[in-house]
Amino acid sequence: MEAINITAFTKDASQIEAIKACMKALKIKFEIAEKPYNPEFVAKIKRSEEQYKKGQFTRVKAEDLNQFIDNL
Repeated sequence: MEAINITAFTKDASQIEAIKACMKALKIKFEIAEKPYNPEFVAKIKRSEEQYKKGQFTRVKAEDLNQFIDNL
């Protein structure tokens, strides 16, 4: 028996169920290992969302961004 790793980027639970059904239909033993996001990353995102709600952010015009990139 050979083990392989497959990463599936599913959009919803129905796709996960479809993958499970395929594996069962093919009589392939499998396990699903969900990778949770890094808690530090999640905390940063939540802080950022709160800052945005409070108006604590800076807008950058596309042309200004392009100019910055051109100067790199």
